[in-house]
This record gives sequence, structure tokens and C-alpha cells, in this order.
Amino acid sequence: MGRRERKKAATRQALADAALRLFLDRGFDQVSVRDIAEAADVSTTTVFKHFPSKEALLFDLDSDRETALIAVVRDRPEGMSIPGALREHTLRTHSEGAGDPEMARFVELTQSTPALREYGRRMWMRHEAALSAAIAEATGAPEDDPGCAALAHFALETVSFARGRADARQAIEAAFALLEHGWPAAGQR
Repeated sequence: MGRRERKKAATRQALADAALRLFLDRGFDQVSVRDIAEAADVSTTTVFKHFPSKEALLFDLDSDRETALIAVVRDRPEGMSIPGALREHTLRTHSEGAGDPEMARFVELTQSTPALREYGRRMWMRHEAALSAAIAEATGAPEDDPGCAALAHFALETVSFARGRADARQAIEAAFALLEHGWPAAGQR
């Protein structure tokens, strides 16, 4: 990475860090883009050169998540089903940061702020097409296969489905049992 790219990456990280700190301290709605720019010592124009919206400042690892989802399908262990691999990934991702007070504050912020909750959901569901294509490729199905698209959609939706439930792990397990084995298997539990 050249000097210019390193500087851009450092500015982007400084903006994301400043935004997170301010949002956690004051709340999302009480922080302006100008506040974030001042905290990072840049102009508001610079903020929008790096992030398309105020909400995007909190969801800056989006491409990493898509890459990870595709890798889950492509690199799953021999003999592991695609729903099984996606279940393990979802459970692992859901439990990351458990017990970390900063992560708990981040989750509370995003879930208690309607704009952030909806933005985060939209960002997460944007991976549906890429995940569907990876599933189709892995199974030899046509790229536009509705079964692959449905599996991708419902696998991604398990995150929203489990959020706020008393036992999120159990909710994820139940959803993936249904995806893997169909209704009769889920109903016999």
C-alpha cells in the first residue's frame, strides 16, 4: 500500500473511531457529522468522501463480512452441509464479543436507535446476492436458482430473527434446523 492509500485508510479509521466514541458517549441522534469531522480534525466534506452517510460510519467492515460469508460456503469442511456451515458461522459471529462491555454498548446503540437498526439490517441483507451465487456455485445450480436464493435469504435473516430473544442461540439453531431438514424435522423437536 502506497503512502496515499495509507493516509486515506488512516483518515477513514480516525473517522470511524471518532464516530463510535461520540455515538457511545452521546447517542447517535445527538451527534452531527460536523461533530465527527471536528473530532477527527477533518472537514465535513472529507467525512462524506469516505462514508456515504452518518449511519455508514458504524458499519465500515461490510465488505469483510461478505468475504467471510462466501468463504464459509466455499471453504466448509468436507461433508459439512451449506446450512450447517452457515449455522456455525452465525453462531460464532453472534457469540463474538460476548462479555466485552464495549461490544455490548455497540450492540445496545445499534439496536436502540431505529435508524441504525434498519441501516444495519439493510447492510447485512445486501450480502444475499453474493451468498446466493456462492451457494449456487458450490452446488452446481444455476446462478439464479430460487432455492439457493431462498437459503441465502433465510440464513441471513436468522440474525434478525434471533435478536432480542431470550435464548438467541436456541433461535438460531431452530432456524437452521428448519433450513437443513425442513418442517417435519423442526416440528419433532
